[in-house]
Amino acid sequence: NRQKLFQTDIENLMNNISSLAFKYRSYTPIPFLLLMLIFQESTPLTLIIGFAVALIGELIRFWGVSWAGSETRSTGGVGGTFLIISGPFAYIRNPLYFGNILLYLGLGIMSFALFPYLQIVAIIFFLIQYYFIVNEEEKYLREKFKDDYKDYCKYVPAFFPRLFPYKNSNIVQPPRNPKAGFRSEKRSLQAFIGISLLLIILWLIRG
Repeated sequence: NRQKLFQTDIENLMNNISSLAFKYRSYTPIPFLLLMLIFQESTPLTLIIGFAVALIGELIRFWGVSWAGSETRSTGGVGGTFLIISGPFAYIRNPLYFGNILLYLGLGIMSFALFPYLQIVAIIFFLIQYYFIVNEEEKYLREKFKDDYKDYCKYVPAFFPRLFPYKNSNIVQPPRNPKAGFRSEKRSLQAFIGISLLLIILWLIRG
């Protein structure tokens, strides 16, 4: 009985952490971005390489939201109308979070702040955070899509893309909608462009 109670307490704690991680996922990058700006030590090479890495991450995000749409912006709770297996979701279960990691890493390389320690700590932090977020999201997906999602998880990795796309013609997909994706991604695009320009301006001022 004590062991069962302990397991229940652990599960409840994990669920609470997952819910909080999901709810506040848009705000956790802020401390890292502030440190990047404060300790910025950019060079032309780090700006070019970092921007290229961040741009790849943003393009992956845009590709993903062109299929997933505004449902990726929910902060009130996990939800979803479709089990999306198209676009980047055919290669990786969490392309938006994969894109985020590339985006944050790229900005970190651009800033060259406290390199490489800040970048390593940031990647570890976001991997832990996304572990809890994915736990929350996949609990919902398993309950709603059952065997379809179980089969999808069997063949598609959570964070490391597979080489060839997963296909299942029995799973209904929404139409790809780049316009809706752009509307959903506009805030992230503005932040990406704004921070990149700010890092370039700081480099010019300090150079």
